Parts: sequence; structure tokens; C-alpha cells
Amino acid sequence: FFFWYQVPASMALVAQAKQLFLDAFGHPPTLVVSAPGRVNLIGEHTDYNEGFVLPLCIERCTLIAARKTAGSKCKVTSSSEGAGRVFDFVGDASLQKAADWTNYMRGVVFQYLPDLPGGCAGFEAAVVTTVPLGGGLSSSASLEVATATMLEALYELRVEPLVKALRCQKCEHDFCATPCGIMDQFISACGKAGHALLIDCRKPYPTEHVPLDDEGLQIVIANSNVKHSLSGSEYPDRVRQCKEACAAMRSSGHPGVRFLRDATLEQLASVKALDAVVARRATHGISEDQRTLQAREALKARDYARVGQLMLESHRSLRDDYEVSTPELDALVGIAMAVDGVYGSRVNGGGFGG
Repeated sequence: FFFWYQVPASMALVAQAKQLFLDAFGHPPTLVVSAPGRVNLIGEHTDYNEGFVLPLCIERCTLIAARKTAGSKCKVTSSSEGAGRVFDFVGDASLQKAADWTNYMRGVVFQYLPDLPGGCAGFEAAVVTTVPLGGGLSSSASLEVATATMLEALYELRVEPLVKALRCQKCEHDFCATPCGIMDQFISACGKAGHALLIDCRKPYPTEHVPLDDEGLQIVIANSNVKHSLSGSEYPDRVRQCKEACAAMRSSGHPGVRFLRDATLEQLASVKALDAVVARRATHGISEDQRTLQAREALKARDYARVGQLMLESHRSLRDDYEVSTPELDALVGIAMAVDGVYGSRVNGGGFGG
């Protein structure tokens, strides 16, 4: 895998999306849009702690071929979900969650309703993706951002990329039961070619494009073949544990600790009788922010050996303190580090596979 950002989808993928649309609806689409997946160089499980992340877009993307229709009926089909079945839902204020993948589109549509004529949406859409589902590369954010881009194109809307990302994050919270941070949607909507994006996940979300265009450098993404899902309790449990750690630090004389982003390891150590698991979760969050900022500086200096060292430290923290790695992921890291020329390796995404 070479690092590419917002690359135009290949003509073969565009043709695939158009054909899927034609097969499902009997006529051609009027447009095709795309949004990329992402890989996170470093800064894992820090975004919902208002910390720092350093992701980049990848060439894998989600395409949507679409056509606007009259009324408020939304019809969607996917090449990877439902075996060509057409799903439909109402595109107005009565829109509700479902028990299937269309929630990632439903939630985005709901966020855009105030901008649409009459407060309703009507369209036909066919979805094709090359982002592996459940692979930790943000297939969900890619679908959400593609859906938002589709609506903007169909209805000739002008929406700032940050606003788009926040609407897609709100979709994930309200329709997909995942209390995620802003990183995945932000990088898919705001990525830039030849750069990683340092995101400060505290409002107003300042960013810095960090050059990552050395032709001698490659980023390799390896699949553990363990499919992950963040819709269970693992993700919400860790969000809750981080909040518990912050509350404990505030109660121990550190009132400024609203999120782990505000804390130091010394402040954490000052808390007495803190649950050991909660303490480990907080240790990761605090130290990961430090590693992410150090990685930004190392990248700017083209000190890739230092970046690799920080990636390994991040993996150990995610494995031991945050407990989101798996034996398969640990094995992949070990295999990678035994190869000459590899600077660093780590679990990517939310963990639990991918």
C-alpha cells in the first residue's frame, strides 16, 4: 500500500458502481461520488478524550452512484451488503434507525434534512467499496462521508468539510450506537495528498498537514483476518473508564482535568485507590497524546526511526494498558519488526481485530 489521499476512483470502480445502479434501478445514475478510508499512523483511542491523532487517507474508498428522485423515498443497494437487495427508507423527519448497514446512510440523511428542500430527501443510490469491512480502516466513516458528499452534490449544497465531518460523527453516535471521536470522519472529509493530518480533537479542531511524501517510504497495511466490531460494549466501556479516571483526578485536586488530554501521568499517579483497570486505560490515553505530538515532530524532521519507535510504544500500550489488541495482531507486529527496513508497526483502528 502506497500513501495516497483523495485519489480519483479508478474508472473500473466507477463503472462497477454505475452497473450496480443500473441493475438495481433500471436506469443510469446522474453522478458518482467517493470518499476514502483511512489508516491512523499514531494516536489511538485519543480522539474521544479530546486528544491528538495523526491519520492519513488511503487509496481504498467508497463510491456511491446516485440519482435524485421526487418525494421522500430513499432506495439504496450495496455490492457488499444484502447481495444486491434494495433497501428503502423514508427521507424525512420521521426517519428511524434500522437493524442493518443502512444506518450509516440513514443517520447522515437525517443530519442533512434541515438543508434540503421541504426538509426531505429522495434518491436512489448504489454503494461499492474497496475499504475492507470490519478491518479497522474506517469503512463506516468512508460510507458516511460519501453519503454526505452525495447529498451535497444532488442538492447543490455547500458544506464546510469540518461541518460535514461533525454531521457524520453525529450519525455514528445517534444511528449506529458508537460513541466515536471525530478522527475517522475528519480525515475522510479533510485529507490532503502527500500528508498526514494532525488533528487536535478539541474544539475548534485545529489541524496541521504534516508532510509524508518521501518516495522511499511505504506504509503497509496487513489484515489479521479477525473482523472487528465496535458496536458492542468494548468501545463504550473504555470511553466510560476514561471519564472515570478524569473524575477521579478532579476529585484529587486537579479540577482542570476535563478529559485525559488535560492530564499528566503525575496527576494520574496522585489518585489514591483508583481501579487498576481504569488507571491502565488512562495511562494509555495520556501517554498516547505525548507520543502523537512527538511523532509529528519526528515526521517533520524525517526521523523515521523515531516514528517507528513511537509506533511500537503505542502498540505495547494498546496491548497492555488499553487491551484492544489480539494474538493475531501481536503476531503481525512481531513478523513485521523482523523484516529489514521496517521502522515500526502497531495495531491500527479501534482494535479487537482488523
